[in-house]
Amino acid sequence: MARRFSAPYQSEPVSGLASWARNLAVFSVVAVLVSILIVRFGFLEIKPALATFFGALACAGVSILFGLAAFVAIWQNGSRGMSRILLAFLIDAVVLAYPAYLGLQYRKLPAIHDITTDPIDPPRFDALARLRTGEGTNPAVYAGLYSAEQQRAAYPDIETLELEIPVQRAYEVTLQLVTKRKWLIIDERPPQLPRRIGHIEAVARTPIMGFREDVSIRIAPDRDGSRVDIRSASRYFESDLGSNAARVSKLIDDISTAAESASLKKPQPPPKLPPKIVKK
Repeated sequence: MARRFSAPYQSEPVSGLASWARNLAVFSVVAVLVSILIVRFGFLEIKPALATFFGALACAGVSILFGLAAFVAIWQNGSRGMSRILLAFLIDAVVLAYPAYLGLQYRKLPAIHDITTDPIDPPRFDALARLRTGEGTNPAVYAGLYSAEQQRAAYPDIETLELEIPVQRAYEVTLQLVTKRKWLIIDERPPQLPRRIGHIEAVARTPIMGFREDVSIRIAPDRDGSRVDIRSASRYFESDLGSNAARVSKLIDDISTAAESASLKKPQPPPKLPPKIVKK
C-alpha cells in the first residue's frame, strides 16, 4: 500500500502593508538624522533642512497608518508581519516623541524669541549683528515692549544679577563659564577705563537640531560690586519654545554660584619671613 505524503508546510505570506510600515519608519529615522546633520554642519540653508525634517515626520505618520492597516489585514486573513508592525511603531514613537513634546511647549509658552534680564536697556548685539542679516533671520534689535511683557508673565525670575565681587572678577567668572559651555565666542571686551563695562558676545546651539541662538552679556560696576545682564535670542523662528529663557536662567545660577565661591576665597597672607639676625 503506497504511503501518501502531505504537501510541504507553506507558511502564510508576509503582509505587504506591514513591510511598508517598517520601511517608511526606517526611512523616517534616516531622514531625521540627515536633517540634523544638515543643520548642525550648515550643508544647506535652514529652509531645505527643515523641509527634510518635516518630511521625515510625515513619513513616520504615514508609517503609523500603514501599520494600523496591516494590523487589520493580519487580523482578517491571518498573514504574518506583526513583528514588522511593532518595529515600525517603536521607531515611529522615537521619531515623533520629541517633536510632540515641542508641540506641547509651543501651545504652553509665549511666542517670543528674545529673552533678556534688562528689557529697558538690553545688552546689544554688536559683533553678532552682521550674522543676523540673512534671509529669514530675526533682527538684531530687541524685540520690544510686547516681548518684555510676555517674558515677565512667563519667566518672572529672569532679572539682572547683582554680585558682591568687583567687575573685573565678575567678567572673568562669566567668561570662564561661557568658555566651559563651548559657545562660539564672537567678541570679548574686558572692563576698562573710562566706562569699565565688560561685554561678551557668543553663539550657542540648541541641543538636538543645533539651531544658532545668540548671546550677549554685559558686566558693569555697581558700587563695590557688579551687575550682570544677559540677552539670548534665537536667530530663526518667532518662538524659541523656552530655550533662551532656560539658557539665561541656568547661566544666572552658575554665575551666582561661581561668584559666591570667589567671594568666600580670602586672600592668603604673605608668608612670614624669619627674623633678621643683626651681627654686632
